[in-house]
Order: sequence, then C-alpha cells, then structure tokens
Amino acid sequence: GSYSTVRFAVCVLSSLRLGGKMAESGKSKSGPAAPSGGGGSAASGGAAKPLTAEQVVAGFNRLRQEQRGLASKAAELEMELNEHKLVIETLQEVDPTRKCYRMVGGVLVERTVKEVLPALENNKEQISKIIETLSQQLQTKGRELNEFREKHNIRLMGEDDQKAPSKESPEGAGTKASSAGVLVS
Repeated sequence: GSYSTVRFAVCVLSSLRLGGKMAESGKSKSGPAAPSGGGGSAASGGAAKPLTAEQVVAGFNRLRQEQRGLASKAAELEMELNEHKLVIETLQEVDPTRKCYRMVGGVLVERTVKEVLPALENNKEQISKIIETLSQQLQTKGRELNEFREKHNIRLMGEDDQKAPSKESPEGAGTKASSAGVLVS
C-alpha cells in the first residue's frame, strides 16, 4: 500500500542523490520509473527491486497522462494556428492602411494592417515550429509508453487479445489474466 509507495519514492530519491553509484546497480536516472529501467535480469532480480503492480500501474498512468497533456497542447496550438491562418488570409485582402485592432497582453491596441500582418505571420511560424516539436515529443512519449507496456506486460481492459481468449474458454481466460502481468483499466 502506501508504505511501499513511500519506500519506493525514498529509494528513487536516494538513488538520484547517489548519481554515479546508480549505474553499478543497473538502474537508470530517468526519474520515478528508474527501478524498472537498466540492465534487466541479474541486477533487478533482487528481493525489493522489482516494481509492485501498483507502482507499474502508477508509472503507466503517469506516462499516459503526460501523453494526453502533450496531445491536448498540440490540439490547442493547431486551433490557434488555424485562427492565425484565417486572420492572415482575411487581412491580405484588405487595404494595408486600414485600421485593425490586435489583442496584446490582454489590451486591445489599434494598429494598421501593414503593422499587424508581419507580426501575425511571424507568430504563425513560431506556432508551427512548436507544434512540430510537440508532435516529436508525442511520438517519443508513445514509444516510451509502448516500451513500458511491453516490459511490464501491461494489457488494457477491452483490448482485442483480452476478449479473444474469453470467448474460447472462460476458465482459460482467468488463468491467462492472472499470469499475464498487469491489467489496467
């Protein structure tokens, strides 16, 4: 329960403070999932080193939440990019000396189209670069999540390979679920 989680956190913190000594025990310095990384069989086969099911689920949920956060931010920036494109298209058809209003830091300021258009195009380019970076981070996080799933044999409820055995034989499905690893809803 909570005692093992606290003990896990203390182990992670103390191993992060030790720095180079962690490499000797076969652990990586990647963060809360550090005890699950590293060399593998011999180094992590000790009594207290393998992660408990709760820790595996917590690590998996943390990775999923990070992935969702990246996807959410990317979607938000995509909408902002589309707004910028729409405004730029509209302003390109307008007289460059015409007045327009722009929100700067929560304050509406009066400018001309020829002043605002370059700034909007620059913002659009910056947003595009950020979206590209976020999509690369999202792909990396997806690979990390899949590696974590494979390493800890995590299956999600409702997956096809979870349903298939249950149709064949309910008893066989129960045996397989108990020996297959961690089942996450």
